[in-house]
Amino acid sequence: MRRLAAGILMFFSAVLMAASASSAERWATLPAFPPMPAPKTSGMAPVNDIKMYYAEYGEGEPILFIHGGLGSADVWGYQVAEFAKDHRVIVADSRGHGRSTRSQQPFGYDLMTSDYVALLDYLKLDKVTLVGWSDGGIIGIDMAMKNPEKLTRVIAQAANVTTDGVKADALTNKTFSDYINAAGETYKKLSQTPNEYDAFVTEISAMWESQPVWTADDLGKIKVPMTLAIGDHDEAIKLDHTEMMAKQIPGSKLVILKDASHFAMLQDPEGYNAMIRDAMAGK
Repeated sequence: MRRLAAGILMFFSAVLMAASASSAERWATLPAFPPMPAPKTSGMAPVNDIKMYYAEYGEGEPILFIHGGLGSADVWGYQVAEFAKDHRVIVADSRGHGRSTRSQQPFGYDLMTSDYVALLDYLKLDKVTLVGWSDGGIIGIDMAMKNPEKLTRVIAQAANVTTDGVKADALTNKTFSDYINAAGETYKKLSQTPNEYDAFVTEISAMWESQPVWTADDLGKIKVPMTLAIGDHDEAIKLDHTEMMAKQIPGSKLVILKDASHFAMLQDPEGYNAMIRDAMAGK
C-alpha cells in the first residue's frame, strides 16, 4: 500500500511538473513591451490625410520596421536596440495607431501602404529593407506588389494574403487576448483619442474580416526578395497558409521560428534578430 501511495504521489508530482513546464513555454506567454531607446530624431509627418508619428535611430543601410494591428512602433524595442548599432532604423505608428492620427477613411491595407510610401518620400529614403509583423507584414507584401522600387527586400512575419489564412479562434486565444488588452493600455497612453480604443478595434476588425484578398497571380508577380517567417505556435496565422505563400511568391524563403508564436519578436528577440540578419545577408 505504501508503494502504491508513493507511486501515486510520484505520478501526480510528474503531472504537476509537466503542467508547470507547459505553462512556462515562451510561446504561450506575452512578454512586456521593452523600453524604446531614445530616438535620434522623431516627429509627425504630414502623410496623405493624417499626421504620422515616426522615429529614427542609428546610421547606415535603412531598415523600416512596421508593427501589427492595434499596436504601435513601441513593440520593436529589442530590434531597434540591435539594428541601430549598424543601420538607420525607422519605426512609425500606422494610421490611427499609437500617436498617429486617423481620418474618416475606412482602414485598408492599400491605404496604409500608401501612408508608408509617403513617409519614405518625406524622409527622402529611396529604398529600405522592410520588416513587417502581422499587419506590418501584409503592408510589406502590398508594397512589394505596388511600389517595389521602394524596397531592397521584405521580411514579413505572421502575415496572410487572404482572410482564410487566419485561424478562426485567433481572437479568443488567451495570449492574443492578452495582446489586445496590452495594446489597449498603450493606446490610452499614446493616442490623441485615448478613449476611442473600442471603436478603433471595431474598425480594424472590419478590415481583418474582408482583407487582404490577393490571388496566386498577384503573388506570382512579386519580384522583391521576400522572407516569410512564422512562429511554430502562431495563434493567428495558419502554417499551411504561410507555406502556400512561400510557394506562390517567386524566390521567397520560408522561415519557421522555433518555440515562438505570433509575438516572436518579444518572445525570442535574439532568434528574431538573427533571422533578420540572415535574410539581409541572403542566407
